[in-house]
Amino acid sequence: MMKKTILMTLTVALAGLMVTTPAESAKKKKQKPAVSQQQLWPDGTPMDAWFQNAAKVDVQTLGRQYVITDYGVVKDSTVMQTQRIQAVIDRCAQEGGGVVVIPEGTYLSGALFFRQGTHLHVVGKLKGSDRIIDFPYTKTRIEGETCTYFCALVNADGLDGFTITGHGTIDGNGLSYWQEFWIRRKWNPQCTNKDAQRPRLTYISNSKNVTVQDVRLVNSPFWTNHVYKSDHVRYLDCYIFAPTENVWTGDPKRGAPSSDAIDIDVCTDVLVKGCYMHVNDDAVVLKGGKGTWADKDSTNGDCQRILIEDCTYGKVHGCLTLGSESLHDRNVILRRCHVVNATRVLWLKMRPDTPQHYEFVTVEDMTGQTGSFLVVRPWTQFFKPQQRDDMPLSTCNDITMRGIKMTCKNFFDVGQSDKYKLVRFNYKNIDVQDQKNAFDPAIIEATTVKNVKINGALINEK
Repeated sequence: MMKKTILMTLTVALAGLMVTTPAESAKKKKQKPAVSQQQLWPDGTPMDAWFQNAAKVDVQTLGRQYVITDYGVVKDSTVMQTQRIQAVIDRCAQEGGGVVVIPEGTYLSGALFFRQGTHLHVVGKLKGSDRIIDFPYTKTRIEGETCTYFCALVNADGLDGFTITGHGTIDGNGLSYWQEFWIRRKWNPQCTNKDAQRPRLTYISNSKNVTVQDVRLVNSPFWTNHVYKSDHVRYLDCYIFAPTENVWTGDPKRGAPSSDAIDIDVCTDVLVKGCYMHVNDDAVVLKGGKGTWADKDSTNGDCQRILIEDCTYGKVHGCLTLGSESLHDRNVILRRCHVVNATRVLWLKMRPDTPQHYEFVTVEDMTGQTGSFLVVRPWTQFFKPQQRDDMPLSTCNDITMRGIKMTCKNFFDVGQSDKYKLVRFNYKNIDVQDQKNAFDPAIIEATTVKNVKINGALINEK
């Protein structure tokens, strides 16, 4: 009896130690505030607090809602309604701004142009036309050049605070465009993306404080999302998909061509968080210009302070790709992502005809499986070498990989060239299964290796 009493007393006492009321918990938090560690970019500079704000935009705070079916748009997926939907956007802008709502149902449209103060909220499906005539051609940006090309389905230029929200779908309806591309490529193996005229799904340019959240972005005829010369842009919890095999024959090499998930072109301060990406090309791509004198063109430029985190990759060519149209990329982080079936994780495309500088790039805390993990190779597809006496030597420096636990066909897929220099690659806390087993840190100047295991074998530290 005595033992039982003592046991009950101890149990009650322990329960009292473990259970606290909400008021007591709040009091403890107040007494010992959480310490927030300053996050840094790879070059050691502080990361702005903006990158830690993943709070979703509340559509209710964006003003009056303009449901398109209240303004003459019919609920009929077979009717082309570009002009009617554009009229709703224009009316919204003229009346002080607000939210253009795509309600339940499917609505077919060509290129749409959003104005300052207008936003897009998708509940149903906004579906793109399968005719290129419904997408005007204008001066725009494509493949590292400023040129005349076709508009996207959703266009936003020069806007502050533009948002795309909702759990609905923006569908590029790309099938006929993909078919035409592969027919052209069969007829002419040198057929380029510009030869097969195709619209992008979204194009955001010269804008700031942009959020794209929750929406499904699928079946783009060409690039899925393209953002140019913009800053403070967020992609939050988006689902980005294009088929990676031919949907009419099943050919695994004939999916949606060049359907990049997110192309970041001459931008600063971009956050990609919690997104799912499965496309028939690269996922997140940094761009900025191409060509022998690309660094002299004011329409080209740098990409800096790019953070990609907490994403999941289905089948993609590269999880994070710098190039093939890049000049200078600095302070780029890819972290805490899971890879289901990527061909590559970090791909540094080096164009012999373009002066390129990739620096302070960190890839960390990655899991899953991939073909190659790190790829550094010359990129010569459709390149045009020209004579330039003062051509800068391209460089990749301060590239860090750490906290990697993956299965790879080739962890270290790196080639040397007299056209570029590689220096200060850092490997730390890595445990990979590597079929090729070709890791050779000695070929890169000033490489550091710490706690790296390849197929269970510890690599000598340097």
